[in-house]
Amino acid sequence: MRRRKGRLWWSVIGCPDVDVRRIPKIQEKTTLQNKEHGNLLVRLQEAQRKFGCIPQDTIVELAQSFDVPVSEVYGVATFYSFLAAKPRGRNVIRICRSLPCYLKNSQMIIETLQAELGIKPGETTADNRFSFELTNCIGACDGAPAMLINSDVHRDLTPPKIAQILKAYQ
Repeated sequence: MRRRKGRLWWSVIGCPDVDVRRIPKIQEKTTLQNKEHGNLLVRLQEAQRKFGCIPQDTIVELAQSFDVPVSEVYGVATFYSFLAAKPRGRNVIRICRSLPCYLKNSQMIIETLQAELGIKPGETTADNRFSFELTNCIGACDGAPAMLINSDVHRDLTPPKIAQILKAYQ
């Protein structure tokens, strides 16, 4: 990198020269965009708390109020595993599919839940009591295999322990 008349010249192929005088403006714009997206996430969380999921009309309203495409709001609403664009059961079961749980036989936990509940990951029981999801790390690697039911972490799972846990959520 070398400096010439207030510009940075990058030696990396394909990287255009950058006017250093524009950097504060770029940072200001990026910060503003991040704040707006942060507010969008908060509004999506509020909608989920109110409705149990994020209804389509709410996604459209938020897109209009943030002056962004509907697809962008939908993308945020479906990107985060703790947000839902479709209704979920009263109790949301999340099975960790990260490497520590996988190595500790999380597949056995998934199969046990499928047998106990009669549903597959991504489904909800007919009585809307449980939704079953696979998710990335839930922060319980020390107790793998683990699952999260609503905000309760359950560690060191075995098939008998799962049956007992599910009874507590009936």
